[in-house]
Amino acid sequence: MTNLQDTVTLNNGVKMPGFGLGVYKMEDGQSVVQSVKAALKHGYRLIDTASYYHNEEGVGQAVRESGIPREEIFVTSKVWNDQQGYDNTLKAFEDSLEKLGLDYLDLYLVHWPVTGKFKDTYRALEKIYEEGKVRAIGVSNFQVHHLEDLLKDCKVKPVINQVEYHPHLTQEELKVYCEKENIQLEAWAPLKRGGVFDEPIIQELSEKYRKTPAQVILRWDVQHNVVTIPKSVKEQRIIENADIFDFSLTKEEVKQIDSLNRNERSGPDPDTFV
Repeated sequence: MTNLQDTVTLNNGVKMPGFGLGVYKMEDGQSVVQSVKAALKHGYRLIDTASYYHNEEGVGQAVRESGIPREEIFVTSKVWNDQQGYDNTLKAFEDSLEKLGLDYLDLYLVHWPVTGKFKDTYRALEKIYEEGKVRAIGVSNFQVHHLEDLLKDCKVKPVINQVEYHPHLTQEELKVYCEKENIQLEAWAPLKRGGVFDEPIIQELSEKYRKTPAQVILRWDVQHNVVTIPKSVKEQRIIENADIFDFSLTKEEVKQIDSLNRNERSGPDPDTFV
């Protein structure tokens, strides 16, 4: 990626922005509307929400009121755990579409691999995809064994696996597997909610490049070819987060940040959460 409008090509040929705005824990109403509008105004074209976030209405309002053609904005949503199963997922998708006030979604994901349900849930995504209501489908929080199980009998390969990914959780085995299977990795909580800012190497690189610790980490994501969706409600922070295309980390610096891995999560473990 060389700028905020650069895209990655997914395994079904759809082009997706490589950097965007996540809206987890943003309150619906003016908070999320203003944040999404600010992001779109400053060049963001990827907006990531979910039914669980309870802010799809505000996201859709911001998209519609932005003045930017709908086809230029890439909107992702996800089906939550208590909505899973084939019929429930079909209904959940229609509910999300209605709340967003959109005619289609660009990407729809299975939010978590709910044991005994995620395959039926994904079958529903395949039907939605075949009907042309969504441009791409994928998964979130899937480990290698979940993906192996899904790939045994799915008809449409997931284009994305959106997972927690940051310098304390580099998920190398999963990353290699996804690359081998041509499934794009996408990072949620890329900044570990600020939990990696105090690492000496991050501080050192921050001073060297005159960038914030967040910008250093987000640059590291981009150089790993991981789609990245940092969240912020503040316009200045939204601008800052995207100001990462005027410098590059060296290969050695990328490896130094890689070495911070602790296999440490800030969110739930997919193997025990559902």
